[in-house]
Amino acid sequence: MARLLVMPAVAANALEAVLSDWPLPVGQSFEAGDALATVETEKAVVDVPAEAPGVLLRTLAAIGDAVAVGAPIALLGDVDEVVADPDAVLARLGAARTAAGRVASEPASGEPVAPEDGPRDAVDSGTGSPERGQAAPGSPDRSAAAPGLPGTRRFSSPLARRLAKDAGLALADLVGSGPGGRIVRRDVERAREARALGADESGADRLGAGGLGADGLGADAPEAVRGGDVAAAVPSVPVPPARHDAAGPGYTDVPHTRMRRAIAERLGRSVLEAPHFAVHGTARVESLLELRARLNGYGGPRVSVNDLVVLAAARAHAQVPAMNVIWMADAVRQYAGVDVAVAVSTDRGLVTPVLRGLDRMSISAVAVASADLVGRARSGRLREDELVGGTLTVTNLGPYGTEAFTAIINPPQSAILAVGAAREEAVVRDGELAVGTVMHVTLSVDHRPVDGAVAAEWMAAFLALVEEPVRILA
Repeated sequence: MARLLVMPAVAANALEAVLSDWPLPVGQSFEAGDALATVETEKAVVDVPAEAPGVLLRTLAAIGDAVAVGAPIALLGDVDEVVADPDAVLARLGAARTAAGRVASEPASGEPVAPEDGPRDAVDSGTGSPERGQAAPGSPDRSAAAPGLPGTRRFSSPLARRLAKDAGLALADLVGSGPGGRIVRRDVERAREARALGADESGADRLGAGGLGADGLGADAPEAVRGGDVAAAVPSVPVPPARHDAAGPGYTDVPHTRMRRAIAERLGRSVLEAPHFAVHGTARVESLLELRARLNGYGGPRVSVNDLVVLAAARAHAQVPAMNVIWMADAVRQYAGVDVAVAVSTDRGLVTPVLRGLDRMSISAVAVASADLVGRARSGRLREDELVGGTLTVTNLGPYGTEAFTAIINPPQSAILAVGAAREEAVVRDGELAVGTVMHVTLSVDHRPVDGAVAAEWMAAFLALVEEPVRILA
């Protein structure tokens, strides 16, 4: 029997996700567990598996669409099922096609997906408007009305509202391409790109000379500077890019990706909320490099220096359990097992998949698990649950030749270990100056759950493990 495939809640508290790909063509049959759709969250790309065998009868969302959680994205049928009138089936299932070819429907809960109503979902430029979500008797539907007309209400998705606010765009000036004229992510991105290219010359005319308010501040000045509300601080028209001398250097505005915005929000919040302090250490790593060479000489999974560092950090966490914590509103949560995240640089941005149960893993198991996570991170195939958890992240810029650096904690974790390159430096050995291979590390710590003495104890344990690496394998 025909049924709807709906957008799943692939991330906690997510209101919508972007349809990234359709792995199967329409008319293709599938088995339970096969990927029916690929959706993108702020952190990862996730495959939506089939719960039972069937056939893909019709797709209801286009690649790149931001779709509300619970809204239908495809019509499925039983194997070998033939549907003569898909539109009639969609109507029976509560999903009806709009004039624009999109699908308006209800999620499984029976609550309407779009248009969204209420003060957070719409911008009403008129006064004396009827109750939320209701049109005045005898009045036309205003949800798709042209922007800028008095009395029009502009419906928008939560993601579109956030992106518009971040970009300094007014929803009232955007044209929605979603169901019923709803403003969605792609509408904001198009407006932002047009502004970056200087396409909106009319906005420049409406700004007036200088674009300054009576207080001498720009219309997009932060709330704390202007002393007013956010609405007063957001310009009512798109602001064109600043002009530059044709003879001088130019520039290119690269629009933010979802992942870049997520990284900026998360790390910005970390700096503001978590009082950071840093503990520095230097380790002699000749024995560590020799151990790695011996392990790889035996065959089996190839062990990297980072694998040994990650396992040493996990062993240090087991030795100093006061570091294996996170800060919560009402308590400091201490974990029994040790989970450590590994920072991975990808074409889409930085991700931190988590290696779980490291206190029970061998070095070969760590090497296999790490290689798998890194490979899937760079191909955009991590699951959402693989990106949460852990109390510590290890970030290694040694392969880039960086000697030492300080990293920002990945909330809600309490620490991040920044690892530099192993380099030959002057060292003192038995009172004599000599050349040794050393590695500089910096532990950034959240001072709320962890005191300086605890962090220093952890660093001493970690350095001892790295300098006597056989203990890492114990």
